[in-house]
Amino acid sequence: MKLSPLALGLSLALYAVSGYAATPTTITTTSNPPVNTPAPAAQQPAEDGTDDTADGSGARRPHKVKDLGAVSVTAALDEARNSLSPDTGSSQYVITAQNIQALPLGDATPMNQVLLQAPGVVQDSYGGLHVRGDHANLQYRVDGVMIPESISGFGQTLDARTIQSVKLLDGALPAQYGERTAAVVDITTKSGSDLSNGGSVGITGGSFGTLNPNASFWGHSGDWSYFFTANYLENNVGIENPTSSRTPIHDRTNQVKAFGDVSYLINDNTRLSLMFGVTNNRFQIPNNPSQTPQFGYLDVTNFDSANLNERQNEQTRFGVLALQGKFGNTNYQVSVGQRYSGLQYYPDDVGDLMFNGVAGQINQGDRASTLQADFSMPWGGSHTLRYGLYGEYDHSYTNTNSLVFPANPDGSQASTVPFNIFTGSAITAKTYAAYLQDEWNIGDDWTLNYGLRGDKYTAFREESQLSPRVGLVWQATDSTTVHAGYSRYFTPPQTELISSGAIEAFADTTNAVKNYGNNTPLTERSNYYDVGVSQNIGSAWTVGFDSYYRDVSRLQDEGQFGTALVYSTFNYRYGKIRGNEFSVTYNEGPLSAYFNFAFSRAMGKDVITSQYNFHPDDLAYIADHWIHLDHDQKYTSSGGVNYAITSDTKVGADYLFGSGLREDGLTPNGLSLPDYFQLNLNVSHDFNFDGFGKLHTQLALINALDRTFELRSGTGVGVGAPQYGPRRGLYLTLQKDF
Repeated sequence: MKLSPLALGLSLALYAVSGYAATPTTITTTSNPPVNTPAPAAQQPAEDGTDDTADGSGARRPHKVKDLGAVSVTAALDEARNSLSPDTGSSQYVITAQNIQALPLGDATPMNQVLLQAPGVVQDSYGGLHVRGDHANLQYRVDGVMIPESISGFGQTLDARTIQSVKLLDGALPAQYGERTAAVVDITTKSGSDLSNGGSVGITGGSFGTLNPNASFWGHSGDWSYFFTANYLENNVGIENPTSSRTPIHDRTNQVKAFGDVSYLINDNTRLSLMFGVTNNRFQIPNNPSQTPQFGYLDVTNFDSANLNERQNEQTRFGVLALQGKFGNTNYQVSVGQRYSGLQYYPDDVGDLMFNGVAGQINQGDRASTLQADFSMPWGGSHTLRYGLYGEYDHSYTNTNSLVFPANPDGSQASTVPFNIFTGSAITAKTYAAYLQDEWNIGDDWTLNYGLRGDKYTAFREESQLSPRVGLVWQATDSTTVHAGYSRYFTPPQTELISSGAIEAFADTTNAVKNYGNNTPLTERSNYYDVGVSQNIGSAWTVGFDSYYRDVSRLQDEGQFGTALVYSTFNYRYGKIRGNEFSVTYNEGPLSAYFNFAFSRAMGKDVITSQYNFHPDDLAYIADHWIHLDHDQKYTSSGGVNYAITSDTKVGADYLFGSGLREDGLTPNGLSLPDYFQLNLNVSHDFNFDGFGKLHTQLALINALDRTFELRSGTGVGVGAPQYGPRRGLYLTLQKDF
């Protein structure tokens, strides 16, 4: 009888519940910092290996696990889960919970700000990130499980308080990683099995009306362990200010986030976990005063743009049930999950009509159901075989009620009386993937990881690809590691869609498009090359250098082409991206420091989908010329230093530097914005009170020099309103563990 790959994976997982003893697999990753390192770790290639051998030859000797406590069993299972993910040939940057605590805002730091500490990560407006010249395209994994991305927006779904460590993996990724490939944000969450029973409550408050209370509790009892955290945030700078003023107009936000993880040890070799998260974010859209209306409304000819009342809400919920463990020499994790993401944009009907000729109330929703199975097993003494599959069923819809004006053939307003148009579209996307890869330890100095991945995507059309991957690590000396890799990538588009029917519904109105073109987004295909070296200098210094090049067909990009802060996908026919990254870390005694510097160049040519978003002159130019992508930033740098004056008192500083994203010049995206520099300072002290215990306090000064800088100027391909970086703010955190 033949079994399908899915049936085989589930059968193996269920078989493990019967409790066969197995060997814990030890993973050695060269980029992991010591657990007490207060600054982010250096960028390094990773090399997996095992040391549970009889003679050092690499052959594993199985042994039984007997009479282990729940904590010891959990640690062994964590080890087994780690063995499912090879890093050979790719680059990774590790940030631990201690590193996050050392940042100026500590655990209150938004997730995007945490990731900006890694090399090659560029900040954008609305909390957006660009890694190595890509637009978004980030894959988030929580405890080894991939969480499908949310609808495009600016709300942060995940909270830094959940993180035990986070790895940013980029470069030539192994065959295990697909779909979103600019980088993998691989999060290991805090666990009640690793912590004594207890919890923490605290609050961060300060400038711009910021109030951010939080509470967490964790623990374990018998075979059960749990970790829960939740926080509420409100302030008056929810979205970047479109002006350089210190006080934005109409920019209030309130956000609620919660995360939970409950695990049960079925036996010494098997664990069942339930993980879930909830996010509700509400935003006012900030106003840009002194704008001139372009349309008349009834008998109204003027409208103060400072009085606009546009709002946007976002919701995300996800839940994952995972069975993880080992049977014989095979480690596995099988999970089923679901993620719902929703977005609602509420216009100012009169104001939006007068400034834009359309006031559209938008309701978007997306529900994704997933199945993921990963397996790892040793074979032949020097090999580790890894294989798995992934499936996703995704249903997305967009409904819009739009007020528009009639228009003359030349596009001018024909009447000041608006009328309503309803449009709706829905799409169902199905993703199937399977991979097989082998990690081959060749002698003591060489590790080769090679594999093949197959992807099939069905939505707007059916597309598929077989993608070879290969990565090589050479341990040149005890302190020098060299890596190189090649990966073929297949990147499906997001499931948001504006159908041709919806576009045609606006013919002869003030929301009509100028170009129809091809409205179906295409899957991106690319060849990725990466090479790098890591050098340890003594016990305190680590230096890393990495170089990459990506040749792209059907390059995907996204832009904000309407009033709502919702992105639309389009494709360039060709793309080419290249860059270099340099990193240094120092860690000895009370002092730690890190420095990153990156160069990047990202170009595209010939827009071949969603041409209706573009001006005809821009389309004509881009068809025959390479242009910078709007998110291309030539130079990016980050760094920081922390010093422990005593065990209770620490001071620190970090910075962000960028040479500027793109804006229009004589050609689309022809200029770069002025460079920016943001310096942040902090001091923390732990007070010890009789009868109360320890109280952690942390004072942060963000943008200490109060330098005004633009992230976006309001021009460029797919760029909406201007956005400015944060102004100087002072914030105090009080945190009490119990």
